[in-house]
This record gives sequence, C-alpha cells and structure tokens, in this order.
Amino acid sequence: MDSKGLPVSESEAFLLDQVPMVHRSKIPTTLKTAYAAAAAIVKSEPPLNVPSAQDNWGRIIQWCVDFGFEKLVETGEWPYEARWRSFAKPTGRYLEIVASHSVITISQCSDPTKQPRDVVFRTNKRLNNQGRLEGIIRDEGPSTVGLPHILLLHGHQDLTFAHLGVPNEKHTLGYLYRTPNLMLMPHAVASTEPAIEDTDYEAVMTLKEEIDRWRKDNDAG
Repeated sequence: MDSKGLPVSESEAFLLDQVPMVHRSKIPTTLKTAYAAAAAIVKSEPPLNVPSAQDNWGRIIQWCVDFGFEKLVETGEWPYEARWRSFAKPTGRYLEIVASHSVITISQCSDPTKQPRDVVFRTNKRLNNQGRLEGIIRDEGPSTVGLPHILLLHGHQDLTFAHLGVPNEKHTLGYLYRTPNLMLMPHAVASTEPAIEDTDYEAVMTLKEEIDRWRKDNDAG
C-alpha cells in the first residue's frame, strides 16, 4: 500500500526499487541548475539570441540537463552508471543511466501524460517492459529480453514538471506508471523509507531474478 492506503502496482514498486525517494530528491535541483545554466549561456552569447537559435532553445537545455545528470553520477550522488549510446542511424548520442536492473533515459516533452515522440532507441527500450511490469509472474515463463526502461521526463520550454515513468510498450498508451510531479517533492528526503508490501516486494524480486538470469544467459554483464 502507498501512503494513501492505495494498492501499489508492480510498475510503481519496481520504480521505487530502482529510483528510491532519496535519489528522486536530487532530480528537482539538478534540473533547476541545468535550466539556469542554459539561460545564462544564452544570455552571455549574442549568437544564441538570434531567432534560429531561439528555435533550438530546447537543445541547449538538453545539453545542460545531460551534463547535470552525468555529474550527478560521477560525484556519486546518484549510485548509478552513466554511459553514452549512439542513435540508430547514427546521428548523435544520448545519455543512458544504468540502475541495478533497468536503464533510465532523459527526455523533454510538452505533455507529461504522453510518451515523447517515437524514435528507434526508445521503441526498442520500451519493448523490454512488455508483459512484465504489470503481472510479473506469468504462466508462459520468463519473458525477459532486456533491461526495463524508465523515462525521466521534464518540461519542454519551462521547468514546470518532472516525472519518472515506466513506458507502456504501446507508445499511444502512455505509461504503466508515472510518478507525481517531482518538482513539487521535498528536496531533502530521509534515507530510510517505509517498506513496500510483501506481495509487491516478492514481485519485484521475481523480476530482478529473471533479469539476472537473462544477463547470465546473454552475457550482458
């Protein structure tokens, strides 16, 4: 049960396991710092104030956000691994943050209830969530094909929201679970968190064991 006495879904329990509240509390400050840095860069560089540059304001934000989260990992404030992956074509690289049993990617979006625009790498990653995070124990046996995907979403032009979400394998259906707005959460969170229900804990442990077997079978580290 959550703090309101409502049932916790497998997706919510898994997300809490992979990104606990104490680590989520780092997200608002990191994003605020990144947005402020982007604004300062634009203000100090006149070429970045021409209309064509203003149309690409989101790119500067994303570079600063990527830098912020890469540093969050490098300093140990986030106990994860950060690595750069190439887009499919390739046309560039994106930041992938690796938790114990999932991967996290970052995206700007204008509507947090919808998944960001469909691109190949996100399509491939969200398929790893298929049929597993809503009803983890399944009669047909293990269905693990890769690490589950978690999206960190943040406001498009203005920093009005940030969410962690487990994408539905069907792009148009949004999310299996999405957190409340993280920009509204306290920035200081106790390291000791209330335990989730035994049934949720068992489901999460089952999935993690399945992921570990997949890693071993596929030499995936």
